[in-house]
Amino acid sequence: MKILFIHNNYAQPSGEEHAAEGLAKLLELNGHQVKWYRRTTEGVQWTVANKINAFVSGFHNMSSVRQVKHLLNEFNPDIVQVQNLYPFISPSILKVIKSHNTPVVMRCPNYRLFCPNGLFLDRKGNVCEKCTGKLKESWCVWKNCEGNIGKSMGYGLRNMWARLSGSIFNYVDAYIVQSSFQKEKFFELGIPSNKLHVVPGLTPSVITKSPEIIGEHVAFVGRVSIEKGIVEFTEAARLLPDIPFVVAGRISPSVTQLVKHSPANIEWKGFLSGAELDQVFRNSRIIVAPSKWYEGFPNVITRAMLHRKPVITSNLGAMASIINHNKNGYLIEPGSITQLAKSISSLFNDPDKCIQFGLNGQKKAEAEYSAQAIYERLMNIYTQLINQIV
Repeated sequence: MKILFIHNNYAQPSGEEHAAEGLAKLLELNGHQVKWYRRTTEGVQWTVANKINAFVSGFHNMSSVRQVKHLLNEFNPDIVQVQNLYPFISPSILKVIKSHNTPVVMRCPNYRLFCPNGLFLDRKGNVCEKCTGKLKESWCVWKNCEGNIGKSMGYGLRNMWARLSGSIFNYVDAYIVQSSFQKEKFFELGIPSNKLHVVPGLTPSVITKSPEIIGEHVAFVGRVSIEKGIVEFTEAARLLPDIPFVVAGRISPSVTQLVKHSPANIEWKGFLSGAELDQVFRNSRIIVAPSKWYEGFPNVITRAMLHRKPVITSNLGAMASIINHNKNGYLIEPGSITQLAKSISSLFNDPDKCIQFGLNGQKKAEAEYSAQAIYERLMNIYTQLINQIV
């Protein structure tokens, strides 16, 4: 099978890039041909001319249309998988692909189809779905979701155009979401159920140690930012001075003061990857993911499960779709410092429960989130769509 992947890279490498590349590699390992059409925002000097170009390209980009049309004729893919189209590719390519009689799959790692910033999150770190109600995308401007009125207006207008023109909804044959929560949310907002398919994010393979080995600290892994719950994690650590805490992740500028004034029992390791990151998981007794937004697919949770580690996370969005309360971890109310601290203390001081939760989590992760399981789900979608064309 030949698959064309289309994606506009972000200014900084993100989980979306890694996830898309992981899926492409998985397909290649199983004997399929993969070709990419990519544009990038990385390294762009945001002069006035480039800002205008990005704004216009978000609606229609003739250069991208020509290049994609050439690729379709040259590569003749069996299926096209689209991810991020902004700012330099644009939804205008979707009609071109459909006119080539090729099925289009859109992978949706976030909520950008309905929310201009893709997060259903406002600048105060609160869940926000205003753009799905009255006044729609204008809320992105009223709330200045991007912290810059011009940018917020641009984001809102291009989402409005994609919605009103119908390009995102009329020329896509299937939407890949990452959790049952996301599927329910998309259906609630108007995507037909038969077009929605759940394919979880691909979690890196890990080598686990004996389940009898208990870690020594409580860890937060991922982007260190307000919406990820770092404030609650830090304050929970302050309430539990006898328990060691570790944070591994890139620190957002908005929380530098929080880091500076954090309690002494937190060790800040900064951004880690590969073997160093795996070591943090191995040395942890509990992984905490206290995010306050819906998340697309929090890879840190499934990675913890594969490492046989219990997870304490928010009873919200995708997190609640992965963790089964009191079986492979605990679900807590998002934003509750008291409940988070109590859950950490209770589980940390019960090693046997940590072991059992870890084993339960590993079993679920291997059954539902393994590379083989994800490959089979993906191929079922591709095959179904190709057969419909034939």
